[in-house]
Amino acid sequence: MPIILAIETSSELASCALLAGARLAFRESSGVRTHSQSVLPMVQELLKEAGIALADCDAVAFGAGPGSFTGVRTACGVAQGLAFGADLPVLPLVTLEAMAQACRERTGASDVLAVLDARMGEVYWAQYRFDDGWQVVCPPALGSPDAVAPQLVDGLAACGNGFAAYAEQFAGKAFAAGADAGIVPHARELAVLAVAALAAGQAVPADQAQPLYLRNKVAYTYAERQAINAAKGEA
Repeated sequence: MPIILAIETSSELASCALLAGARLAFRESSGVRTHSQSVLPMVQELLKEAGIALADCDAVAFGAGPGSFTGVRTACGVAQGLAFGADLPVLPLVTLEAMAQACRERTGASDVLAVLDARMGEVYWAQYRFDDGWQVVCPPALGSPDAVAPQLVDGLAACGNGFAAYAEQFAGKAFAAGADAGIVPHARELAVLAVAALAAGQAVPADQAQPLYLRNKVAYTYAERQAINAAKGEA
């Protein structure tokens, strides 16, 4: 088993994980404003606790997105910096797949819909099927809660804080019944996914690692926000 260091800061929860053999340890910290200050101390704690030097790791994985614009850039930047210093490859992994992994571990489901709050009245979502590894059924997308349209199959499990953020919009939709709204991207699942990703040759040099952005524009002027809100009100 490879030694994987994983970093995830795409939501309100920042987390780091270290997978070494059968041992998976992690740290987490809430509060998006402190992500950039909390990640490196958590990494140092994990490595020290395991008695492992950073250079002993086989790769550094990070949640590439979708997610908070600042958050995915933070994770990418920290992963690149650590990888550069230790001459390690980097594994950019999809946050929604990590959520699907968490949902499967909790429920045993093979078909999972992951919905992450994207703010501004929108969600990131994707659908996955587990068959000797995760297969993409509906690729990561950005849209309003009403635009979430999974393929309905028996045993479909839904997860993600998007269901809590837009509970009213999702109310009455069959696929949202019983959704686990407490699941957000976590480094713990990224570390698990990284093992297969590394074996599949998905690692890249640190300077080639890039976040996954689905929203082209991340900031709106006051006038633009007013227009958007007015349009939503008319709809």
